[in-house]
Amino acid sequence: MKVAVYCKQANNAQDVADKLVEKLKANKITIDRERPDIVVTVGGDGTLLSAFQYYQTQLENVRFIGVHTGHLGFYTDWRDYELDELILAIKADNGECVGYPILDIDVTMVGETTPIRYHAVNESTIKKVSSTLVADVYFKDRFFERFRGDGLCISTPTGSTAYNRSLGGAVVHPQLEVLQMAEIASINNRVFRTLGASIILAPDEWITLRPAHGGDFNFTADQVNIFDAPIEQIKYRIGEQKINFAKYRHTDFWGRVRNAFIGDGNEV
Repeated sequence: MKVAVYCKQANNAQDVADKLVEKLKANKITIDRERPDIVVTVGGDGTLLSAFQYYQTQLENVRFIGVHTGHLGFYTDWRDYELDELILAIKADNGECVGYPILDIDVTMVGETTPIRYHAVNESTIKKVSSTLVADVYFKDRFFERFRGDGLCISTPTGSTAYNRSLGGAVVHPQLEVLQMAEIASINNRVFRTLGASIILAPDEWITLRPAHGGDFNFTADQVNIFDAPIEQIKYRIGEQKINFAKYRHTDFWGRVRNAFIGDGNEV
């Protein structure tokens, strides 16, 4: 068993990470940051998303565990005061995991023929830098609508609880390996019309966005941010791979949703 400990310099995350590394070594568990079997992230959900980007080329072989140093996160099952229990769980590891869908995103820049591939656990967005975004939307290469507004958000099922939810999109269980597109402040009047609702696409469908009037755009894929990019086309589909979490006491999806947004204050 090879374990990597991944953290950011925030709050007491580094101190917790150092303690975890000491405990792993004391229990004769190999530390390997480059080719791990398990990646333990210490911090919050943002740290886990950053670790996903770092290890995205090793998804077939890596499972993730999240340790939170603040409030319990959506992807983090362990607290910073539970390191000893976590060590015991790692030592008893049997290889079980639970997988969540991710986005495969192909971005083609103006004048280029080969797209750049990105991945996202939560969502990807496109916005115009200094004016309204105008983009043609295609589903499975069939034209659907011309969007006008601040931007568009494409999310995974687990990402449906993040930015998508704040935009009024639906919360989707990750066993439904679907895409969801939510509008960001769309313009709807007598002249310009969009569907005006979030749209959920089947697993075998894909979304293509083609900015209509050129210019530079802001593109995100989780924590990846590209500013002032001359984007010609973006294609989204559910990825062939998943992000896998070690199944020690991995909270079920609806338990995560309840913990994140409802808590225990609404008991009857």
